[in-house]
Amino acid sequence: MPLLVNGRRVDVSQLAREPLYAYPELEERAKLLRSQAAQTVGPRGLLYVQQREFAATTPKDGSVSILGSDDATTCHLVVLRHTGSGATCLTHCDGSDTDKEVLLVTNAVRVLSPNAEYGRLELHLVGGFSDDRHLSQELTNQLLRAFDRLQDNVHLVTFCVTELNDREEKGNHYPYVYGIAANVKTGEIFHATFPDKGPEVDLRSASILTGAQMVNIYDSRKEQLYIGPYFWMPFPHTDFWLEQDDQYLLQNLSTSPQAEPPHFVSHIRATLLCLKEHPFPDKSLFPSRRPWIYCKNEDGLWQRVSSEQI
Repeated sequence: MPLLVNGRRVDVSQLAREPLYAYPELEERAKLLRSQAAQTVGPRGLLYVQQREFAATTPKDGSVSILGSDDATTCHLVVLRHTGSGATCLTHCDGSDTDKEVLLVTNAVRVLSPNAEYGRLELHLVGGFSDDRHLSQELTNQLLRAFDRLQDNVHLVTFCVTELNDREEKGNHYPYVYGIAANVKTGEIFHATFPDKGPEVDLRSASILTGAQMVNIYDSRKEQLYIGPYFWMPFPHTDFWLEQDDQYLLQNLSTSPQAEPPHFVSHIRATLLCLKEHPFPDKSLFPSRRPWIYCKNEDGLWQRVSSEQI
């Protein structure tokens, strides 16, 4: 079934080429999102989703009320919500396997929406900018085509991507919005930043750098966060990369060096160090081949629990 805007069938090719003229209501919503100051979201009630991760939950969740992600430059942040059940899924896509990722997101919401005939699927797309390599535009096109091919009607509500998320300063282009939060209780989508990105940030990023595919990190029924198990071969030339200066890492390990947030290089260095220290994580970190399991504690922080406690 088609992708819809205000009940009308979307011409996916036109929306990708001329979003300003084809659907002015989407432009107005994009302007509204761009005009928001980024809200700082603390750890209580938050489930932070990194690149190539997704998580889904419902308003019944007693641990998680906010799904969030940031640091998106050419990447896109995708929120799919069923208005009947309130089931909400957020993911951080980089174009690695968009068709498969869209199916994963849709199925995650379906599973949590047993009475799907009541309500509809609403889609929010945020991220990207007018980058020199046109990676943002390509990812926008991939996502539109993938959602348009689904069997379900999907109602596009927020479309703040690529040109609609682009600002120019001194001849350089940057995204307006790097991060968003989705309030699972209310359905609100807002501009956000996240000082606390949850447990094992560098380890999770290491799996991405070694080519991991999209993975579900949360079981909403048990209210548990899962990390790993991860399996990768030794990352080539880690010593070489760690010896390079910041500018070299920025230019060679980013899709958009000019637009990266200030902490990009320090995060990359920490990720490379993790890869150096754990060339075979299945042996050093996950010998039992079981995930690390976390639950929220009384302070709203993720706390690791053993499998015997579950």
